[in-house]
Amino acid sequence: MSELIDEPKLVGSDRVLAVLAELARHPDGIGLEEMARAVASPKPTVHRALAALRRAGFAAQHGHGRYVLGDEFLRMAFAHHEARPDHVRVTPVLKALCDRYGETVHYAVLDGDSVVYRSKLDPAAGAVRLTSVVGGRNPAHCTAVGKLLLAHRLPDADAVRAWVGDRVMERRTERSITTVEGLHAALERIREQGYATDDQESEPGVNCLAVPAYLTSPTMPSGAISVSGLAYRTPLRALIDDVAAIRAVVTGRQPL
Repeated sequence: MSELIDEPKLVGSDRVLAVLAELARHPDGIGLEEMARAVASPKPTVHRALAALRRAGFAAQHGHGRYVLGDEFLRMAFAHHEARPDHVRVTPVLKALCDRYGETVHYAVLDGDSVVYRSKLDPAAGAVRLTSVVGGRNPAHCTAVGKLLLAHRLPDADAVRAWVGDRVMERRTERSITTVEGLHAALERIREQGYATDDQESEPGVNCLAVPAYLTSPTMPSGAISVSGLAYRTPLRALIDDVAAIRAVVTGRQPL
């Protein structure tokens, strides 16, 4: 739940934003009483917030009294996403990789200790349900895209140690890296080889290979592009052996 919702009391625009954020968590709709509990606010004030969102087209009410995100909000969100420069530029690359490997592909950026997925493309058939969604987050330390970007941001052990701080790195699977030493070693390997892997470190049975994407700078990647597949269907070794071809698709250059 968002930080806004975690606050003991919400007032004015904070409450409206908290209600909007909670609506996004319930694609099948949410009732007034449930919403009031979720945002820890009285029903009359939540009702007024919902009424304001409905007037703007950001919320709608089903016949059974349950509230959902409104069509105007969805229109704005999708129009903004489709027009984003990074999305426009990476979409042909993602499609080429998706067609080549028949697996899910992502474009993600680093935000603090997480990666945020800006674009995602699933194959027409045989897609697997991954935890990644556009706009969603995953821990950077156990994803290929995250480790690739961290390798460019954290040049030495001191930088890794400062980035981790007092946090306990989440163990998503038994293969997740959870120590400063382990992460530093992994980032050194990534800098040497120029790509990053996720060997079932984020989701059991799913592996990934990521390479940098230079959309805004020739020296610092704006994000990372990854191919994610079922380990039994697309082994990690197969992706590593084909890394030159993956780089060629991302850069638009033929492999040497």
